[in-house]
Amino acid sequence: MHLVLFFIFGGLCIAGALNLLFQRHPINAALSLIVVMSSLAVLYLLLGAEFLAAAQVIVYSGAIMVLFTFVIMLLNAGSEERTHGSKAAYAVGIPGAAALFAALTYIFLSNSKALSATKLGDYIVTTSDLSKVLFRDLLLPFEVTSVLILVAILGAVALARKEH
Repeated sequence: MHLVLFFIFGGLCIAGALNLLFQRHPINAALSLIVVMSSLAVLYLLLGAEFLAAAQVIVYSGAIMVLFTFVIMLLNAGSEERTHGSKAAYAVGIPGAAALFAALTYIFLSNSKALSATKLGDYIVTTSDLSKVLFRDLLLPFEVTSVLILVAILGAVALARKEH
C-alpha cells in the first residue's frame, strides 16, 4: 500500500512542479510550489520520518511559502486580470481529488498499521537528538538563515515602495 501512496504523491509532486514551470501568474506558481512541498511531506511520512514531514509542512509549506506569496504580492506593481479558472482543471481536478480522498480513506480505515511508525534500522533518531543537533551544533547557520530571510523581506519592501 505504501507503493501506491508513493506513486500517487510522487505523481502529484511532479505534476505540481510542472504546473509551477508553466504558470503565467506568480501567485499560481507559488500555490503550485505549496502542492510540491506538501507532497514531499507525505513522501517523508511514508519513509518513516515523521518529524521531517511535520517540519516540511510547518516550515516550507507554511512559513516560507507565505513569505514568498507576500513578496510576490508586494512586488507585483501591475494589476492582474481576474480569471475563473480553466474548465480542464475542474474536469480533472474535482474527480481526481474525490478519487484521492476515497483512496486515502480506504487505506487509513482498512489498515491501522498505516498510521504507526515503522523501524527502518537499528538506530532511530529521536526528536530530542535532532533538536540538540539543530539548536546546539547548527545554531549559527540556523540564525544566519533567519537574518537572510529578514534582509530579503526588507529588500522587497524597499524595492516595492513608491517614491513620490
